[in-house]
Amino acid sequence: MDEVRVGVGLVVGVLVVQVLASVLWSADAALTGVALAFNAVAAVSTWLFVRRGGRGAWVVAGWCAGFFGWHVVGLGALAGWWATGMDAVFEVASRYQVSVVYQAVLATAAGFAVHLLVPRRER
Repeated sequence: MDEVRVGVGLVVGVLVVQVLASVLWSADAALTGVALAFNAVAAVSTWLFVRRGGRGAWVVAGWCAGFFGWHVVGLGALAGWWATGMDAVFEVASRYQVSVVYQAVLATAAGFAVHLLVPRRER
């Protein structure tokens, strides 16, 4: 399978899971709105990337890098590695174990998407 297709599939998967988590388990309406707006812009960027035949991969890889960073911060905050003051933002369904797995899985998926979508030079 093509790296770009797998990368796009990972991006779509991350976006779907994030939207569902935001809608189902967010404690704050404003936070849900911000999360949905970020995910909508990333979805449009991904759609344009696919529509243009793979041009503009840096934009989608940038979104994925941002999602990777966000979920790594969440994982570290839940693990107690650093204090962000945003622990409630990173909790999913008010359950610690589910939240840690969620952050780890989404960080991994976003990281692999960055790896697969970053344009490489032809040799």
